[in-house]
Amino acid sequence: MSAMPDSTLATSERLIADLQRQLAECRAERDEALRRETATTEVLDVITSSHGDLAPVFDAILEKALRLCEAVCGQLATYDQEAFEFVALKGDARWLQQRPRGRLPASRGLTWSRIVAGEPYVHILDALDTEAYRSGHEGARDAVISGGRTFLTVALRREQTLLGALAVYRKEARPFSDRQIALLQNFAAQAVIAMENARLLTETREALEQQTGTAEVLQVINSSPGDLAPVFDSMLEKGMRLCEAAFGVLWTLVGDAYRAAALRGVPPEFAEFVVNQRRGPEPDTALGQLASGESFVHVTDVTGRQTTSEIARKLEELGGIRTLLAAPLRKDGALLGAFHLYRQEVRPFTDKQIALLQNFAAQAVIAMENARLLDELRERTHELALRESELRESNDRYGLVSQAAAEGIYDWDISQNQVVGVGPVDRAVWLGGAGFRHRRTAKPRLERSRVSRRLRELPCRAACRLEGPDGTVTLRISHSAKQRRLSLG
Repeated sequence: MSAMPDSTLATSERLIADLQRQLAECRAERDEALRRETATTEVLDVITSSHGDLAPVFDAILEKALRLCEAVCGQLATYDQEAFEFVALKGDARWLQQRPRGRLPASRGLTWSRIVAGEPYVHILDALDTEAYRSGHEGARDAVISGGRTFLTVALRREQTLLGALAVYRKEARPFSDRQIALLQNFAAQAVIAMENARLLTETREALEQQTGTAEVLQVINSSPGDLAPVFDSMLEKGMRLCEAAFGVLWTLVGDAYRAAALRGVPPEFAEFVVNQRRGPEPDTALGQLASGESFVHVTDVTGRQTTSEIARKLEELGGIRTLLAAPLRKDGALLGAFHLYRQEVRPFTDKQIALLQNFAAQAVIAMENARLLDELRERTHELALRESELRESNDRYGLVSQAAAEGIYDWDISQNQVVGVGPVDRAVWLGGAGFRHRRTAKPRLERSRVSRRLRELPCRAACRLEGPDGTVTLRISHSAKQRRLSLG
């Protein structure tokens, strides 16, 4: 058997080595794909179980991105079209200590400006070899001082709207691979999905809370007919809770000034001051602006506005007020009052919160109008009851006089409204005191002025005049639109 040539053996060995290398690469790709799929599944599980809470989602995304992209530090920042703000950070203590806090402009970051300009991702191979670092850019210097060299930032976008940026860093100058760039973009897409889910869940939850709050207020209105105190208190409580306010006041017009009709969550010194105040709509105050026709007043930071109102300045000082929202209670152009909600930190109210407070203000106006109409109805009902009683008494007295005319009264006691005796009569004689008596006499014994005066006191509005030369007594009795003449004698 002849020996295999050395060249053939070498070729076979190279072929085997190539196959083994390819096999190893395939296994590595398989393992990497498996890790990616596992990481993606784990992130989706976190999104599903978070119920709109983004903090654990962002932490999970950042942790898996660092591991799969072979990076040591990372950050995730959200963007509200004005500034970035970190929502997740991972790295060593030195790195974390160098990270700035609060709202940051795009120019503060090493890569943010390019992301805002529309780039899908920014890959910096070595921060030391950048114009930003050489020119003393604060973000670049902070990154290098904390140990960063290679940077990769990808955008979080939804329908061309920038929502934030996801970035990972290496402490050595070693570029990220195309596969790692694609992987980080996939994590960014998952972050966008989580943010959209959270937004939808929040909107649904807020809508449900608003509907519940509105229904609860309507229940209070129905259960408290005419009593505005519990209605105002319920509205203010719901408005504060749904608008995330620290405390609030409902001012209503009493006479020619506005007074606090409801207070919620106010500091003690603030409450003590407010309850004794009668405010007018001063021009440079929220009440004054509402009185001039504004649909609402929203002051992001009260320390930045000028007001000559001593009451307004005192309220801001006692309450530690920074952000203010006021909505009017208006009917037919007249300002009946206003909801005032306050925050003790500079944090603007959202458009939805403004609309919600305006809705509560509209409900308050309806409650006030219902109470007014109910009061008028009660007064009218009371007047009608009194009138009915008077008419019933008049009818009773009218019946007695009619009985006297038909049957002849021997003795009629006016004060007791009763017939004492009955018999034929032909003349009337004034007895004084309790009544008058008809008596058979040959000659009338009437004192005209006393009879007339006594009959005018009858509750049935009787009027009397004496007619005839023989002294005949004639009663003219008026009841409603009817008149009857009753001749005694």
